[in-house]
Formats: sequence, C-alpha cells, structure tokens
Amino acid sequence: MAIRIVRLGSPRGKGENLRLGTVRRPPRGVPKSEFASRDFFDVWLPALSPSAELLKAGKEAVDESAWQTFAKRFRAEMNQPDPSKLLDLLAALSHQTDFSLGCYCAEESRCHRSVLRELLVQRGATLA
Repeated sequence: MAIRIVRLGSPRGKGENLRLGTVRRPPRGVPKSEFASRDFFDVWLPALSPSAELLKAGKEAVDESAWQTFAKRFRAEMNQPDPSKLLDLLAALSHQTDFSLGCYCAEESRCHRSVLRELLVQRGATLA
C-alpha cells in the first residue's frame, strides 16, 4: 500500500487507484463529468493546494531562493489545523490502500506536490 505522487492529466499507472487533485482550480475546459476519465482526478482536494496568493508566488519563483521561500510558506499553510489533519489522514490511509495525489505542474521539483511528498514522509506515510 502506498501513495503515488503524480502529474494530473498523465496516464494512470498500474495500481494507482483513487486519484486526488491537490490543485486550487479544476482543469479549464474539461466538463466535471470527465475529470476522472481524462486522468485528472477522481476527488478534488483543494485544501492541500497553495492559497491563491502563494500559488502566484510559486509560479514566479525563478531561482532557488524564491522557491525555498515559497516552500517555507506552503509548509506553514499545511501546518494549519485542517490541512494538517488531512495530511495525517492520508499518511494513515497509505498503510491501508493505494492512491495517488497530484498537481498539473510538469516538474515535480518546482511544484507544491514535492513539498506534500516531504510532509507525508514526515508523517510516516508509505510512498511509492
């Protein structure tokens, strides 16, 4: 059992099961009824995405210093009670079932999902 960290919209991997979208907004131009069939997500979980203001800062992070500032601020957002509880839940579920979570960004190392990966590992999650 494990969590897979994925790029939303990419083909699903074997055993991926339920896909959670940790994005601020659903995909543009895609009917809600097609989110899952087009490999975006089965369940939208915007509580695990950066705030709108922080998302803009993350997209503008062109160097390592700016990225580290974004990551620090995103960790602070995820340490708030509701997101923190969701991360605890996902970490616990990773020991019982396979699922994935993701974002649209092409490069994980410059995406909030890389920070989510770290936060889940810190909580004892099993990751694929």
